[in-house]
Amino acid sequence: MSKAFCTFFPNSIFILTLAMSASAIADEGMWLFNAPPLKQLKDKYQFEPTPQWLEHLQKASVRFNSGGSGSFVSANGLVITNHHVGADTLQKISDAQHNYLRNGFYAKRQADEIKSADLELNVLMSIEDVTARVSAAVKPGMTSDQASTARKSVIAAIEKESKDKTGLRSDVVTLYQGGAYHLYRYKRYDDVRLVFAPEQQMAFFGGDPDNFEYPRYDLDICLFRVYENGQPAKIDHFLKFNPNGPNDGELTFVSGSPGKTDRQLTLDDAIPNLNQRSLLTTESNMPKPRSRKMRHCTTISNRSGRSRLVIADQRHLLAIFSSTHAY
Repeated sequence: MSKAFCTFFPNSIFILTLAMSASAIADEGMWLFNAPPLKQLKDKYQFEPTPQWLEHLQKASVRFNSGGSGSFVSANGLVITNHHVGADTLQKISDAQHNYLRNGFYAKRQADEIKSADLELNVLMSIEDVTARVSAAVKPGMTSDQASTARKSVIAAIEKESKDKTGLRSDVVTLYQGGAYHLYRYKRYDDVRLVFAPEQQMAFFGGDPDNFEYPRYDLDICLFRVYENGQPAKIDHFLKFNPNGPNDGELTFVSGSPGKTDRQLTLDDAIPNLNQRSLLTTESNMPKPRSRKMRHCTTISNRSGRSRLVIADQRHLLAIFSSTHAY
């Protein structure tokens, strides 16, 4: 079967995810910010997100260059994310006297906030469809290698033109395995400082099994602050805390920068992909213990999470296979 319907979202893509509370009827979906399911949301939930609402959520969302998503939560640059997203920075700023990953950190004053070594946060400012220009670079009769070179050349030109014109980081991202190309322009923050991180045992209480459950009883967060010109950045778009939490059955959206989704794969496509993923997530591939455990805890945690997802996918596919091949 063709893989034409496999949807791939590189880490530079921001999407909008729909979820419902645990006690409500399950419903979900993943969409690009410039292609929300307006009719579906109106028909099923009587909700009509305005362009202003979508822009606010888009610009309140941030991408970590170390991998992961977060959100602005204050007008003076405060960013919240998961503890495992901040773990890379916690490791890098630690030293022989301070193990911030294990013991946590709290800045009592802004002057106490610790600057990260190489962390960069990106905010998606605009999206432009450049599919026609990229596709036009591929001429009839080109070999696959020639076509690939032509696409790379025009993509590089588009990115350079955009960066020279706007000063913003400009990335052309590939959607739907080449079915569409969008130009993403990002505002970059490269002065990012740690504000708060809980102790690791508090952040990851319950281990990986609890990481896939709701509710969770832990403090899985990190707080950072972005700076401009040595001062906390002034942020127009940020999310406000709701001390009461969501109500039962309330429509809930999550904005972020995921890796990919295989939800449109056919069964014939999904099985070999799953087999390959199983090989990559066995315990035999786990890193060997070394003298400094802190360097490897994130890798072990991530691979443990992947293994759990693979097991869940296997069970799901087995159920589908059994139902479609029942006599």
